[in-house]
Amino acid sequence: MLAYLQMRKRQTVRTGELTGPLQLTRDQERELFRRMARGGLIARVRPGLYLAPAQLPLGGSWSPDETLALNTLMEDRRGRYQICGPNAFNRYGFDEQVPTRVYAYNNRISGERTIGAIALTLIKVMDERLGDTEEVQTPEGLTTVYSSRVRTLVDAVYDWSRFNSLPQAYAWIRSELAAKRVDAGNLATVTLRYGDKGTIRRVGALLEGQRVKEELLRKLERALKPSTSLIPWNPMKPKRGTINRRWGVVLNEQG
Repeated sequence: MLAYLQMRKRQTVRTGELTGPLQLTRDQERELFRRMARGGLIARVRPGLYLAPAQLPLGGSWSPDETLALNTLMEDRRGRYQICGPNAFNRYGFDEQVPTRVYAYNNRISGERTIGAIALTLIKVMDERLGDTEEVQTPEGLTTVYSSRVRTLVDAVYDWSRFNSLPQAYAWIRSELAAKRVDAGNLATVTLRYGDKGTIRRVGALLEGQRVKEELLRKLERALKPSTSLIPWNPMKPKRGTINRRWGVVLNEQG
């Protein structure tokens, strides 16, 4: 089986594709896939779709890397993805912790999947929430899609409950602005496009504290409707502290 696929330079194989070339019955093919997947020689992407190594694995065990796993899964579903959250935090140097899972926004699948040794947390979003990405080429010639640096910062505020990223994200944003790796205008634009009202409020309060141009603050402010409701600066702390009336944010923890 592996020799057949390697001769044809294929890494994906579906049930039904080997019965003819290898002269197998359906039951024999099914058992072949089952045993090879259990033995770690191939990886199941979904029922009926498998990944195989480009070369015979040393030691008798193989797993795809995160790019091959994600790309194959998304191509099969004709979807789009971008790696986000803890993986992007680590990539851009915001957090030194190396995640054990791969987090990815996508427009097809929600939930957790395992492909070989790759554990995936797939976060299904609307098409319009995908974008502002950076493509990375792997040594094998594959393309990995990551959320951009600025998009990652916005998501750290927007998706704080999923990624446990507040209040650390405020320090990341201040540091990136000070180092000029991120532009305040671009941060505001991406916030308006991919954030919600809470994200706009929090980023607005942060940028006001960074003394950015008033014109930029008004741009964010125009996206908000007048409201008397208040949100906490740090959602993990009690909502007590100084109130920033302009943004409707309770500054319950500054730092």
